[in-house]
Amino acid sequence: MSSLWWSLRLRREAASVPLARRLLLGAMEAAGADPEISFELSLALTEACANAVEHGSGAYRVTAYLEGDRCRIEVADSGPGFPTGCGGQVEDAEDAEQGAVPETGRGLFLIETLADHVRFRNRPGRGGAVVSFDKLLKPGVADELASAS
Repeated sequence: MSSLWWSLRLRREAASVPLARRLLLGAMEAAGADPEISFELSLALTEACANAVEHGSGAYRVTAYLEGDRCRIEVADSGPGFPTGCGGQVEDAEDAEQGAVPETGRGLFLIETLADHVRFRNRPGRGGAVVSFDKLLKPGVADELASAS
């Protein structure tokens, strides 16, 4: 599979979410990714973008990297960031000490379910939240890796 990446700066409005999703699906199809995996990643991207639109402020950025057999997506906003203890792996020293995961919606849970690896973090100094997730693009590869370990 070939390598490609793209990055978009989007307005914080509902119409930006399907635009990002369509661009990802087109790139995945051009790269020859499995359609089911492409759909799962596009659904995770939809959730991450919807969170940026709902909770962020100003514009937000979506970046996607397709490299070999893996796709990595990052959605970054300039809002208040994740509240203390939100998400499975919020990476702030203060958040790590808190530990509790409040349930405010299903979007972050859905992203964690659909992707192979997810990271939630706050942007130090600049404010805002970043959701990064990746997934292997070939069906069965993740299962093979899990059973080998």
